[in-house]
Amino acid sequence: MPSFYDYFKENMEGLGLPAPESLFGNVTTAVATATTLLTQIDKFGKTVTVGELITAGTRLEKLAVIGACSAAFYVGAVIGSIAVATGRSLSGGLSLADVLASARDNNLQRGWLTASLAKHPGIYQPQVQGRRHYLYAKGFV
Repeated sequence: MPSFYDYFKENMEGLGLPAPESLFGNVTTAVATATTLLTQIDKFGKTVTVGELITAGTRLEKLAVIGACSAAFYVGAVIGSIAVATGRSLSGGLSLADVLASARDNNLQRGWLTASLAKHPGIYQPQVQGRRHYLYAKGFV
């Protein structure tokens, strides 16, 4: 039976994004990593890149491959993937409401998150066509 990480990784790879097991291997580490990202976005603003966060010493070096990626987009994908993995592990599916409830339950909710997830439903819905191209088509890199 697939694990939380299997579902998480599958969703992230579907978006063309890395998901190192050391950062996202279970729900606890995934939420801790998302919290780290959100704390840094709160500090530096939602236009900060993953590369800039790595330079700031956030211990996210395993994400260097997407250094130019918007940290806000990446953490949105992480939060969506946490919800997808949790939903699939427990029941096999979820909605935007489920994603937002998961974000709220894990203290990952931010004012901009709802709009970002609504604008990019492929973050949490694997069946959305072209979701792998979000990263490039939406200007996140």
